[in-house]
Amino acid sequence: MVNKGNQPPRARTSPSAKSPARTGGANHSASGVRPQRRRTSPAVYRRRRLVVFGALLVVLAMIVAGVVAMSSSLASKADPGASKTQAVGAAPAGPTPSTGPIVATTTPTPTPVCDLNLVTVTASTDQPAYAAGQNPVLSMKITNGGAAPCQVNVGTSQMEFLVMSGDDRIFSSKDCQAKGDDLVKQIDPGKSETANFPWQRNRTTEGCGVISAKPATGTYTFKAVLGNKASTKAVFQLG
Repeated sequence: MVNKGNQPPRARTSPSAKSPARTGGANHSASGVRPQRRRTSPAVYRRRRLVVFGALLVVLAMIVAGVVAMSSSLASKADPGASKTQAVGAAPAGPTPSTGPIVATTTPTPTPVCDLNLVTVTASTDQPAYAAGQNPVLSMKITNGGAAPCQVNVGTSQMEFLVMSGDDRIFSSKDCQAKGDDLVKQIDPGKSETANFPWQRNRTTEGCGVISAKPATGTYTFKAVLGNKASTKAVFQLG
C-alpha cells in the first residue's frame, strides 16, 4: 500500500485491546473509596436549635394559657357572687394616690320655715273676779311657738272676743263691728303679741241689735278667736 504524502502509517488496534482497560476502570470504581460528604456548618446547627427552642416556647405558652383560662373559669363558677361584686362595685385594695389637700366640707344648716300650726292663741282676763261697776279687760295673746319668724295677721278683721254664760251667747266683738282692718305683724320665735279689749258688761246680738238687759252676776267664760284659731276658755266672775 502506497502512503500518500509524508504522513506515517497509523497503527491499528483491535477492540479487544481496549476492553481490559475499561473493565479494569469499572472494577476500580466499584471497589474503590466512597466520595466524601460536605460537613454542616455550626451556624446551620445554631439556627436549627433556635427554631426547635422557639417551637417549644410556643407550645409551653399555649399550655400555660390553657391552665390559666381553666382556673379562671373554675373560680368564677365556684363564687359567681364575689366576681359580680368585684366587677360592679368593689374597689381594688391598696392605697389610693392623693390628688391634693383634703378640704373639710360642712353641710349647710337648713333655714327654718314658719309653721303657722305652732302659732297659738290664749285668752285671759286682768282679774279673776269683778265687783259691781268694774269692767273686765279681755286679753288675747298670740304666741309663735315655732323656730322661725312668722307673719301673722293680728288685725280686727281676724279677731273676736266672745263672752259666754254656759250655752248663752252674751257678747261678741264682731256683732257691732262696722269694718275690720288687717294688720300683719312679724312674730319672732318665742315672742307674743297681745290685744286687749275692755268689755262694758253689755250684751250683743249678731247684726248689732239693741238689747237693754245687762249681764247678771255669776260665772262667765271668755274665748279669744284669731282667724281659724281659738283659745281655751278663761273663767271669771261678775259681781
